[in-house]
Amino acid sequence: MYNATELSSMSARTDDGYLLKLKDISKVFPGIKALSGVDLTLRAGEILAVVGENGAGKSTLMKVIGGVYQPDGGQILIDGEVVEIPNVQRASEFRIAFVHQELNLSDNLDIAANVYLGREPKVPYVFGLVDRKRIYQDTRNILQKVNLSADPRLLVRDLSIGSQQMVEIARALSLDARILIMDEPTSSLSQTETDKLFSVLREIRDRGVGVIYISHRLGEVKALADRVTVLRDGKNAGELQRHEIDPDRIIRCMVGRDTEKYYGLEHASSDDKRFEIREFTTSQYPNESVDLTVHSGEILVLAGLIGAGRTELLHAIFGIDEAVTGSVCLDGERVSIRNPRDAIRTGIGLVPEDRKQHGLILEMALEDNITLPGLPLYQKAGLMDFTAMTSISRKMIKELSIRAHSIQQVVETLSGGNQQNVVLAKWLALNPKVLLLDEPTRGIDVVAK
Repeated sequence: MYNATELSSMSARTDDGYLLKLKDISKVFPGIKALSGVDLTLRAGEILAVVGENGAGKSTLMKVIGGVYQPDGGQILIDGEVVEIPNVQRASEFRIAFVHQELNLSDNLDIAANVYLGREPKVPYVFGLVDRKRIYQDTRNILQKVNLSADPRLLVRDLSIGSQQMVEIARALSLDARILIMDEPTSSLSQTETDKLFSVLREIRDRGVGVIYISHRLGEVKALADRVTVLRDGKNAGELQRHEIDPDRIIRCMVGRDTEKYYGLEHASSDDKRFEIREFTTSQYPNESVDLTVHSGEILVLAGLIGAGRTELLHAIFGIDEAVTGSVCLDGERVSIRNPRDAIRTGIGLVPEDRKQHGLILEMALEDNITLPGLPLYQKAGLMDFTAMTSISRKMIKELSIRAHSIQQVVETLSGGNQQNVVLAKWLALNPKVLLLDEPTRGIDVVAK
């Protein structure tokens, strides 16, 4: 193990120029071989993109580097020295910072407390007293780097999802990391925020930081990455240098086949008005009304920047929040939606923006999550029809290609993309008349899209 002096002198040692090197890494979970003989290298001053389908092993591999998981085989080398990373604290000592795909913040604390949580600077010569003045000033400076103009004293729960993601990134930057791992960091960011993030990443790359960047957005990979490592089914599937990076080539490595069959949607809409809202206002924008109509078989895209009120509108339609004014009509008849139960009974489903907080019960099995919104449908004479529940769960898992070893697998153990498919499955199982989708492709690979 390294002491503080050895850590500070690491940059003097190299292993073929690699800052980080993984050799033959394997990881097994009950019923699943998540990683099998994976190799990965990262140089200082390089942005390495790691791509692959949902369940390919990307997040698992990153959690091995970050000390969240322990590998069952293989070696981790930093600056040519074999190391062990038994926990997140040890990873921090090696100056490894991890921005997780799922937000990992304490929403009851303010921004500054989250940025410095667990490593708060102390007032000199005053035992145990946190230097709050320094924390707020340093946090303010870091927030400027990610273009977040928020008061460091603001509670995280009062921020939008996109702003919370920027706080995660700010916390990682505050660690002065040598290795920065970013797992789908732009999934909730606007284009402006994404552009600012890319600028920040290029700046820290130029200062010698090695960046590992996971994304399903291949346009981002092409724009940002110096090199690409592709994983498929927990194994290495290819590597592309900067001049070789091309979305079609990446996809062929990811799935082992051409991309011609991926896209294409037969338009089957009609003139029948399936769903309408009129003079509809939300508590966020009580003076701005919304009118919209969706026909049978039609996909209506609701666009707008972060903070424009898209999520709030969907929440009000679904009955999570109370609408201030307006009417809702389904198949030409006005309906009253006072809560989500009314919406479900009416035939409306909602895939929320934040699956972890609002879309899933992570500690429960796939079958329980998929059947939860429609429990009354699986009852006979007041008793649960478990055969029907099992049947619909298996059907949805097959139709949506959810990678799981059984319907009893706990959802928390699935990859982010497969979790998102479970959220979609639980609504499709009800055969809804209207499906509301809020950022539905967050954490979804190109094939799943």
